[in-house]
Amino acid sequence: MNDTHIKLIAERANVPVRKAESTLKLLGEGATIPFIARYRKEATGSLDEVQIADIQRENKKLEELEKRRESILASIEEQGKLTDSLRRRIADTFDSTELEDLYLPYKRKRKTRASVAREKGLEPLAEVIFRQENNALERLAGSFITNEVPTIDDALQGARDIIAEWINEDEKARNKLRYAFRKDAVIRSKVARGKEEEGAKYRDYFDYEEPLKKCPSHRLLAMRRGEEEGFLRVSITPDKEETLFQLEKVYLRGAGPAAQQVKEALHDSYDRLLEPSIETEFRNISKEKADEEAIAVFATNLRQLLLGAPLGQKRVLGIDPGYRTGCKVVVLDESGQLLRNTAIYPHPPKSDEYNASKTLEHLVEQFHIEAIAVGNGTAGRETIDFCRRLKFGSPVQVFSVNEAGASIYSASEVAREEFPDEDVTVRGAVSIGRRLMDPLAELVKIDPKSIGVGQYQHDVNQPRLKESLDQVVESCVNSVGINVNTASKHLLTYVSGLGPALAQNIVNFRAEKGAFHSRRQLMNVPRMGEKAFEQCAGFLRIREGEHPLDNTAVHPESYHIVEKMARDLGCSTEDLIQRADLRKQIDLRRYITDTVGLPTLTDILKELEKPGLDPRGEARAFEFANIKSIEDLHIGMVVPGIVTNVTNFGAFVDIGIKENGLVHISHLANRFVKNPADVVSLNQEVMVKVLEVDIKRGRVQLSMKEA
Repeated sequence: MNDTHIKLIAERANVPVRKAESTLKLLGEGATIPFIARYRKEATGSLDEVQIADIQRENKKLEELEKRRESILASIEEQGKLTDSLRRRIADTFDSTELEDLYLPYKRKRKTRASVAREKGLEPLAEVIFRQENNALERLAGSFITNEVPTIDDALQGARDIIAEWINEDEKARNKLRYAFRKDAVIRSKVARGKEEEGAKYRDYFDYEEPLKKCPSHRLLAMRRGEEEGFLRVSITPDKEETLFQLEKVYLRGAGPAAQQVKEALHDSYDRLLEPSIETEFRNISKEKADEEAIAVFATNLRQLLLGAPLGQKRVLGIDPGYRTGCKVVVLDESGQLLRNTAIYPHPPKSDEYNASKTLEHLVEQFHIEAIAVGNGTAGRETIDFCRRLKFGSPVQVFSVNEAGASIYSASEVAREEFPDEDVTVRGAVSIGRRLMDPLAELVKIDPKSIGVGQYQHDVNQPRLKESLDQVVESCVNSVGINVNTASKHLLTYVSGLGPALAQNIVNFRAEKGAFHSRRQLMNVPRMGEKAFEQCAGFLRIREGEHPLDNTAVHPESYHIVEKMARDLGCSTEDLIQRADLRKQIDLRRYITDTVGLPTLTDILKELEKPGLDPRGEARAFEFANIKSIEDLHIGMVVPGIVTNVTNFGAFVDIGIKENGLVHISHLANRFVKNPADVVSLNQEVMVKVLEVDIKRGRVQLSMKEA
């Protein structure tokens, strides 16, 4: 990679050139983003995962542009039209739009009005008219009359078609129009004829317009979805009169007959070629921008959901609630293994509370249950209330668990592989119970799009969404650290440097040889090479392993540093971990080398202070107010709730009824809020005031600033 590329990537990723160069070198050597961010801070100047991902993405864009450049040069050269000047211009640009503009006149086209006119020999006439120096047009055009061009009007029309195409392919015209679009384009939506009733959910956009540059991502994506579903007609246009005036200043010379022909060709080019082409360009640009914003919201929500506080290794009852079909109950041991399953029917139509209570009380006593996880779907609130009324022999906490995506998991290949002999209801209840024990370990088995957070996730660029969400999952898995002796292959797949094949090999090795006793043992796993070990070792934990640092985020490559610290203090590594007074005596500057600096040494010391500590905190039970349905609400009520989704326009809050309420961005705080994520986060406990209740539409408007 040359210096120009590195400088360009650094500029676009907004990082210093030296840091970009080091990061690109590490990525080129096969290092992962989590590994670089955690263990190569000296090389990158402590760039975070987002910055490293930006560098990786900009590098990928540049590689794609280089491939396109090569393809364009080859195509023009094949046509025998590649001049030295054109070659230089194509070689010097790193703007994909400019590159396509340079290629446009040479791009192989299907049959056009201009190509037909050229075949009829009308290009010389077009050249004369375009110069606007000869106004004897009738005599001039008459000399081009043939069997294929029977009249003067036909000749002039053909010449105008050619001029229209020239203007469309001229960089000056395209850039003028781009400037107009950037400056004052308006996005408009109208209801499609006859779709008023069928498309009622898009009523807000039946006759809507606003400046494109001010249109937020959620509105743009809503209009795009309405258009794709056939309910709306959407356009993006600048001020046509002003734009044509600016273009006329470029192309018209005087007001003679030739200039009039060019003017007609210009207007035709604008309507038929130029404006539709640039509108498509700006549709794509605005969609890409909206996608990035929506994906960023989704990624933030997903991170918060995955890093939700776990209950930990405790015995749990998982309950998938329901009315007619009953509540499916599963018993899980400390590691999430299924011990027993049954069904209870405490709600209508059976309302068998007596047998349901006896069953739960017996299971709690028999299996020493410490917590109950209840899905928050249909009958969830009633099931929680039922469980809390029961008298158990020992303390049992009852939790409401977000069950979004549990049904997707229960019918998935992953679930069938885990529980081939159980039906989907049992698998769903298991998922709910495991989500309480460890949200991250369970949610990695589900396609993030099915988890129910974010906005318009099915409308955005799907490969880009997948790339972003996979990076979030990988980041979360590696930031928490994974117990290699209990993790599923699905969880291990996201560990830095592993992937599906090595994850499966680790699980197989564990099943055959027993638990791992040291990180170094991982080298015995089939296909585990030095590079893969380097990338994954620091993120895998071994509880009570042979080496005390195996249960920390200290990388094996740095064990010798900790051991030297211990020797210098005349103590063991275990003493250094257990005693704060010893750690306080460490002078980190003594251990700086050419490859290990203060960032790594500081991280090591922090890890010695909290070895193996889960950064996610602990799960807490939450109690809703005494309301059961939307009919119980009245304006002015102040109730507790849990944030279940954050979007660009506000936050959705579960207040204990079927319908989640919306806190609009304007009601999040007593100040201007640009981004809801600055004020609220997923699973946050909040107090909200009821502003509006629409029972017919099932909508509840809430406020945090008035609570």
